[in-house]
Amino acid sequence: MAFNNAFPLTKKTPENPQTIIEVNGIKIGGEDLAIIAGPCAVESEEQLYTIGAFLANKGIKIMRGGAYKPRTSPYSFQGMMEDGLKLLRGVSQKYDMAIITEVLDLSLLDTVYPYTDILQIGARNMKNYHFLKELGKTDKPIMLKRGMDATLEEWLLAAEYILMGGNQQVILCERGIRTFDHTTRNTMDIAAIPLVKQLSHLPVIADPSQATGNRDIVGPLSLAAVAAGADGLMIEVHNNPEKALSDGPQSLYFEQFSDLLEKLKLLGRVNGKQIPETILKTQFI
Repeated sequence: MAFNNAFPLTKKTPENPQTIIEVNGIKIGGEDLAIIAGPCAVESEEQLYTIGAFLANKGIKIMRGGAYKPRTSPYSFQGMMEDGLKLLRGVSQKYDMAIITEVLDLSLLDTVYPYTDILQIGARNMKNYHFLKELGKTDKPIMLKRGMDATLEEWLLAAEYILMGGNQQVILCERGIRTFDHTTRNTMDIAAIPLVKQLSHLPVIADPSQATGNRDIVGPLSLAAVAAGADGLMIEVHNNPEKALSDGPQSLYFEQFSDLLEKLKLLGRVNGKQIPETILKTQFI
C-alpha cells in the first residue's frame, strides 16, 4: 500500500520484519500464540482470586483486568481504582501471572505503572496523541487498541507516536470498529489482522470480547482471528457473568473458555502457531 511510507517506525522491512515481545515467558509475535484472559473489571477479592486460580490452572500467564473503567454512562461502575490494582498485583504474585490493565490518562500513569506489566491504551485514547508521546518515554510494553472509528493508517500512525518516544514494545490490538450494524457491539475487522501484519513488524492481537459483546460468538471469532494470522487473543472470562459489574454478556463462562483452548490447540497446529507449553499441558475440564 502506498501509505506504508507514512509510518517509517512501524513499517515492516527486511531489516526489521518482526517484533517479538516477551512477557512472563510468553512471546507475543513470532510463532507463539499469546493468550490473555480475565475479567473486564476487578470487582472484588473473591471474584479476582477465583478467576485467577482458574486461569492459572489452564496455563494462562497473562491476566487482564480493569481497575479504572472508562464507561459511557457516568452512573456505571467505574472500577475499584488503586484497590483494584493492589488485588491484581496480589493475584499476579500468587499465581505467577503478568498483568495488563488500562491507564486512562497521564494523571494516573504513576499510580498504575508499579502494578502492571503491560500498559493498555483503550480505543478512546488511541487519538490522544500527547498521551501517546508521553507513554513512549516509558519502558514497559504497551498495548494499543484500535479506535472504534480509526482507519488502519490512523492506527499505525498512533503507534508511531509511541515508537518516536523510544518505547519499541508496542502491541496492536484489533477490538472491532463501529459500523451501521447493531447486531453486535462492534464489527470485528478480521481483514485488518493480515493487512496490518503485511504492513508492520509490530505484533497484532485480537479482542473478540469487545468486538462482539456476545459470549456465544467470541469463540468463533477467536478462531477466525487466529486463522487470519493474529499473534494472540485477549478474552474476557468471568466466574459469574450474570452478576458482572461490567460487560457480563461478552464474558465467557469457565467451561466456554476451556473448550476454546482445546480448539485453539488444534488450530495452532494447522496455522503454524505454537500454543504456549503451559496451556498445552492442560486438559479440558
